[in-house]
Amino acid sequence: MTASIVEGLVLGSLYALIALGPSLVYGLMKVLDIANAAALTLGAYLALVVTQAFGSLALGVAVAVVAGAALGWLAQRFLYLPILDRGPIVTLITSIGLYMIAGELFRLVFGPLQRNGPGNLPFSSFRVAGIVIEPVDVVVIVLGVGVLLATWWVLSRTRTGIVWRAVAQDGPTASAVGINSKRVIGTVFMLGYGLSALAGVLLAIKYDAIMPTLGDIPAYKMLAIIILGGLGSPLGTIAASLLIGLAETLTVSTIGFVIPRDSIAFIALVIVLLVRPQGLIPSRVVRVKV
Repeated sequence: MTASIVEGLVLGSLYALIALGPSLVYGLMKVLDIANAAALTLGAYLALVVTQAFGSLALGVAVAVVAGAALGWLAQRFLYLPILDRGPIVTLITSIGLYMIAGELFRLVFGPLQRNGPGNLPFSSFRVAGIVIEPVDVVVIVLGVGVLLATWWVLSRTRTGIVWRAVAQDGPTASAVGINSKRVIGTVFMLGYGLSALAGVLLAIKYDAIMPTLGDIPAYKMLAIIILGGLGSPLGTIAASLLIGLAETLTVSTIGFVIPRDSIAFIALVIVLLVRPQGLIPSRVVRVKV
């Protein structure tokens, strides 16, 4: 049971890294960004290529995160902003199309077959209470906790959080009082895509596998997590990510594979929304203090 809880926290932390960016994007632009999952696959492949070429996993991770952030900026600048006034359905379909195009490009450039991950972290595994803890699990949990604390601090204790919320509540008015809304949106996209690329690298290291469809399952789970957490609520997204990760591992460890593991996210979504339709932590619950 303890091992399942640890695995659930690791999985939930990975989900949080993937879903946090799209949650912030929805809060700012009311856009569900499926294409964010393309950064996950891009990050995994670039980390592999750079690590093989230069023999440095750290360099591979850095290149992956920077490339993911660059992809996020390009997506919002040349794809989303020009069509933002056409409604959420158009932007959602566009993001799905972008993700499908990216998947085909990955298949053409890197091949359709599964490849091994970029390597292992330069640390040894260790035991805690009889449970073997892998280095990548420690990194994922530490990053998950770090992202949680950083998100809470930025949103509730900094002027940046006030600016983000001002743009989310009324972009035109925020622009009228001197806030550069486009810069805020670009920063959030870069942050979200960079985190997703980092999650892709960690996912590839953990499971030692990369394929063009690496982001398919995280893409639709990301939607379930964002809705479950409360649309546009970053802290709710993190809470929902951990809940889904724990639900998946504990369900499998207790009753086995009676139901598909990847369907558990949507079962949890239905159950929670029947009881709490607004999600776990609605965005209005977050208070900004300076």
